[in-house]
Amino acid sequence: MAKDTAARLLAALTAIVVLVGIGLQIHATATSTGGFFTSKGDRIANIFCFFTILSNLLLAATNAVLVVDPHRRSTLFSGLRLSGVLSMIVTGVVFHVALAGLHDLHGTAKAADLVLHTVSPVLALIGWLFIGPRGAINRTVVWVTLIYPVGWLIATLIRGAIVGFYPYPFLDATTHGYLRVAVNCVVVAALFLVLALGADRLDRVLTSAARRA
Repeated sequence: MAKDTAARLLAALTAIVVLVGIGLQIHATATSTGGFFTSKGDRIANIFCFFTILSNLLLAATNAVLVVDPHRRSTLFSGLRLSGVLSMIVTGVVFHVALAGLHDLHGTAKAADLVLHTVSPVLALIGWLFIGPRGAINRTVVWVTLIYPVGWLIATLIRGAIVGFYPYPFLDATTHGYLRVAVNCVVVAALFLVLALGADRLDRVLTSAARRA
């Protein structure tokens, strides 16, 4: 019972932190000027096309489910849960390795940047390690984790071709060409698959350790 309570509290904390970060980002975007989109409404709507924002929302949604039922497991939920965690880990790593420092942020924008790219990924990893749920991953779940990132890549490229905006430099087909972007997409998908398979293996180890304990 105490473990379930701790799991619910950690899941709730994660969801709240994400919502605070997204609220900060909406405020920062609403009060900014310039950029690709000229109207405030278009700028705010556009933030929900970023992988970072959608991954944070997926993390918050799956943690909200765990607040209600910390033992929730099904192929779809487990796949979305793991996809949210892995997406946040990729978000944090890619941001700090390749994207940090590209923009000089201040105030609310800087606070949102810290929450969404650093705090959320750390909470995502801690939550998965300590909440799980354990023993919920199998090969089918691993493949389900790819639905979100691959779907996002496809939708982003289609939207980019229509409106001319790409949320991240490595997806900019106008600058790099579709062949280079396709290679980048394959690398991202492969990274997710490797991480998902690694999570499957780690989950089996943690589940065995918990059963022995």
